[in-house]
Amino acid sequence: MEHLSSIDASFLHLETPETPMHVASLALVDAPEGDITDFYNKVKKLVGDRMHLSGVLTRKLAPMPFELAEPVWIEDHDIDLDYHIRHMTVRKPGTMQEFDQLIGRLHSMLLDRSRPLWEIYVIDGLESGQVGIYAKLHHSGIDGKAGMEFAKVLYDTTEEIRKVIPPRRSRGGAYQLGFAELLRAGFTNTAHQYRKLAGMMPVTANLWGKAANIMASQSMRSGERPLNLGMAPRTIFNESITNQRSFARMTLSMGEVKALGKRAGGTINTVIMTMCSEALRGFLKDRGLLPKESLVAMVPASLRSADDDTMNNQVTMIRVDLATDIEDLRERFHAIHDSSEAGKSVVRELKEVLAVDLPVMGAPWFMTGLASLIGRSRLLNQMPAVGNVLISNVPGPPMPLYIAGARMQHYYPVSIPYHGSGLNITLHSYAGQLEFGITACRRMLPQDEAYELLERLEQALRKIEALPEEAAAAEASASEVKVNETVPAKKKAKAKSSAASKAPRRRKAAAGKPSSAS
Repeated sequence: MEHLSSIDASFLHLETPETPMHVASLALVDAPEGDITDFYNKVKKLVGDRMHLSGVLTRKLAPMPFELAEPVWIEDHDIDLDYHIRHMTVRKPGTMQEFDQLIGRLHSMLLDRSRPLWEIYVIDGLESGQVGIYAKLHHSGIDGKAGMEFAKVLYDTTEEIRKVIPPRRSRGGAYQLGFAELLRAGFTNTAHQYRKLAGMMPVTANLWGKAANIMASQSMRSGERPLNLGMAPRTIFNESITNQRSFARMTLSMGEVKALGKRAGGTINTVIMTMCSEALRGFLKDRGLLPKESLVAMVPASLRSADDDTMNNQVTMIRVDLATDIEDLRERFHAIHDSSEAGKSVVRELKEVLAVDLPVMGAPWFMTGLASLIGRSRLLNQMPAVGNVLISNVPGPPMPLYIAGARMQHYYPVSIPYHGSGLNITLHSYAGQLEFGITACRRMLPQDEAYELLERLEQALRKIEALPEEAAAAEASASEVKVNETVPAKKKAKAKSSAASKAPRRRKAAAGKPSSAS
């Protein structure tokens, strides 16, 4: 058995009927050869053959007696693939809008905690001829980066379905652990975590001191704008939510956004955050709902080392100033960049401490009761907001992927809104593309308004493209030209040809709009 960390378990305790805590991916693949039933059976066989490669697929929860400690993962030796992998058809005529609405409905349904916490849907009936593969997994067992590692198990890098080493024959095991065994394991694990925490105290004090110095030095930007943020203003997205979801998606060229970030004096993340800032600012302003104070984004920051592929959560949150109170887009771009870098620098200093598991006796029943109270009492509707929107950017596979021999054209994220944060904008990279997924409470952001927000994101990108080039970026570009002038003509021509072949593709049409096809 394997104990859940306090971060992993929190996604279980905070789950209510209104707030399912699973994340999902949505792949659009080329129409497979043959009948859709044949393709469905191929997918089911592929998952069955590879389940042993990923613990997420073969483990289920065993709660502690009286919920005195965090639950544990145990192996499930009786997995019903016909339950976990399902076939659905979009109603005719199979437009992308109908497809997105179906994904929103599927995403609003809770996972069965008596089974391994995952489901896969093979969806046909799209007018484009493509097939959708919607795979959802509970956030208690996987974060964004671990999800990318899970994708490596499920998908192939070529059309040929790779062979894997079969699992060792299982000796079987107890369907559930005994009461005494669970209780003893819970107390032992909690005691171990407290000893570990005590040993970290000297290091913790030193790191907190460093972080305090950094935050003090970042208190102002050029003597003008504070980088240490207060509470966020209230918006229509910062209330208690229902369990109904809206979903919309689009695709951008990663090379284009990366080059734009460099030219404007920032990064890919700066461009993305500025797009979200401009889109939300316009969306709220046109409705007379834009607060005078700046909106604040909650941004997940990974605590995972580069070579860590464990299937758990290693993440914290930073708060980023979206500077929506600044009219000038260029000034806002720099304010967002400075705020983001300030938050990341504090996380770098505190990474060792933030990754420590904090045991709390009785946390399950306390957090579950608190989550229920927050949802039913609408307490968050009266309280100051910590953040207004969650924005996440997860690095994904750089190469095209295949499933059961079919090539994936798109690979969108579907994420989690929550009470007090009813809008989630998540994206990840895939094969040179940036795949955006907007997931929201449908009462706060209906489907048509989700598409409107996508359009505003594209308009914001065009506005950023129109900004004048930063002086530092222009100097770097000029320096590059001077270096190239010293290259012999023959080599220079070859370099020019190579650069042209690598030029970023133009942006693709927004795949989530009703009028477009992915």
